[in-house]
Amino acid sequence: MKRLWLCILLCCAMTDTWSCTSVVVSGKATRSGRPMLFKHRDAEDQNNRVRYFETDKYCFIGLVNSNPATVEEVWTGTNSAGFSIMNTAAYNFRDDSLDVQMDQEGILMYDALATCATLSDFEKLLDERTKPMGVETNFGVIDAQGGAAYYEVNNYRWIKYDVNQIDEGYRVVTNFCEAGRREDYQGWERYLIAREVMSNEFNSDADHRFFFNRLSRNTTQKDGCSIPRDITSASIVIEGVKAGSNANDVVMWTILGNPLTHIAYPLTVKPRTRLKMRHGGLNLKKEERIRQRFMSRTNK
Repeated sequence: MKRLWLCILLCCAMTDTWSCTSVVVSGKATRSGRPMLFKHRDAEDQNNRVRYFETDKYCFIGLVNSNPATVEEVWTGTNSAGFSIMNTAAYNFRDDSLDVQMDQEGILMYDALATCATLSDFEKLLDERTKPMGVETNFGVIDAQGGAAYYEVNNYRWIKYDVNQIDEGYRVVTNFCEAGRREDYQGWERYLIAREVMSNEFNSDADHRFFFNRLSRNTTQKDGCSIPRDITSASIVIEGVKAGSNANDVVMWTILGNPLTHIAYPLTVKPRTRLKMRHGGLNLKKEERIRQRFMSRTNK
């Protein structure tokens, strides 16, 4: 029996190393009218941080690996136009056997944050990008015009899932593409856990605390797998803005490190409301004080 459980744990840890759990919520499903992105990041690099970038077109903040990269990469972020993006790895959507450099998702997201304001801009970027793109992934995107969608993308093509057209008003995604090979689905256990929570507990009043507490801090297991894991490096909820509102009011609630032992901080592209993040153990009272302080400053 011990050997069986060891095999299950190794399968969860090894076959899904570059993996994340995510949700995109339409503004039509929230009382505030604000769309949301949720990304629970699992990665080999456990040392993550948030950087502020200034480019020719837009400035933005993004989750990055702390170890210096040879190229600019971002793994979740939001820019001064209210465009926000994240991704989850996929393992069943690549339909070619080309010997090309893969795992270029972080570079593509950096370019998207530097140049895109809307979902249409992002779609144009995908169409015009040099092929093969070196990606096999799900991109979750929201904008300040009410857009909310997932894109299943591989080297040559992409498929859009408009979350505004989904009856529930949200879509859960882990590590497979619906249009890909069903025999190569990964992250299925985490998908079932997240789907069950969203189906039973999500309502229009849900905010970033719902996603952190009910998903990132949910230790429910299916077949030995849970959403928070040893390789979890960060958790982020981006609260967008209602269509027509000020794009600068987007908030990127950020937990660096495992959400079971760390707290969330609000970050924005506006310099006056960016707060310094300090490492420390989990303290939900402190987390609530930070939230109240932030909200009092931004509501003035």
